[in-house]
Amino acid sequence: QVQLVESGGGLVQAGGSLRLSCAASVRTFSAYAMGWFRQAPGKEREFVAKISGSGGTTYYADSVKGRFTISRDNAKNTVYLQMNSLKPEDTALYYCAARAGILTTTPAGNRYWGQGTQVTVSS
Repeated sequence: QVQLVESGGGLVQAGGSLRLSCAASVRTFSAYAMGWFRQAPGKEREFVAKISGSGGTTYYADSVKGRFTISRDNAKNTVYLQMNSLKPEDTALYYCAARAGILTTTPAGNRYWGQGTQVTVSS
């Protein structure tokens, strides 16, 4: 069983930055690929970024490429999402996800989820 707890969300002006964290309660954190998804009101949950268990491979949605950076610290069982140059359209509830092996960009393919942290970007 994997438990995920996100933190770091908040209210920020357009152009600002936030760093989200996701702490995982799991015995072998490096065995899990991790990722971030987001869901805006009235919209479906969408993929944002993912990272392999070793941290050596990352992948981003086109909408955040060049602005967001995903990273992980396997010694701390934590994955991060550094968000720069934030835009009002980035406003959403951000979820952390975990999957043994490879994380899918389709939400339904991932077994473990956190409760989410709200990010609001004002114009």
